[in-house]
Amino acid sequence: MSHHPLEQFHFCPKCGSSDFEIHNALSRHCSNCGFTYYQNPRASTAAFIINDKGELLVARRAKEPAKDTLDLPGGFVDNEENAEEGMVREIREETGLEISPDSVEYLFSVPNVYHYSGMDIHTLDLFFLCHVEGDDVTVEAADDAGGLAWVPLSKVYVERFGLRSIRQAVHRFLVENR
Repeated sequence: MSHHPLEQFHFCPKCGSSDFEIHNALSRHCSNCGFTYYQNPRASTAAFIINDKGELLVARRAKEPAKDTLDLPGGFVDNEENAEEGMVREIREETGLEISPDSVEYLFSVPNVYHYSGMDIHTLDLFFLCHVEGDDVTVEAADDAGGLAWVPLSKVYVERFGLRSIRQAVHRFLVENR
């Protein structure tokens, strides 16, 4: 059964009133002050990083959800960032790689629900392609990445990725790039 995305919020964030009722499928409305709060999807990024050998950089998730499963480097876009800047920052934070925003190529998006801190956070996951020069590129796992590995595309298995949207994206990427 699907729950309202704001069911855990019982008080208006503007005036504190408990007259904060479900307004429609994505919002709650305060009948006290007139404020309407919408729960729109958060922008998130993930990168298909390919080296000169044609290997994909995969990460092992260090945290829940889906801890210890495979993932792609990426994460949430911050306020005041565009998607490319967010992708570059996340790549730097998780892998140590310095990627130019100009070398980040948008591929496609996949809607997702990310379960975190007891809540379902609706996201729009934006997938990018990044090429790094060299076939012996040094990376260092940090932040949300518990480990990193370069894997030939022929050895990338969709079922080892823990998050639904990542599995969908990896499947699509492999079908289009094998």
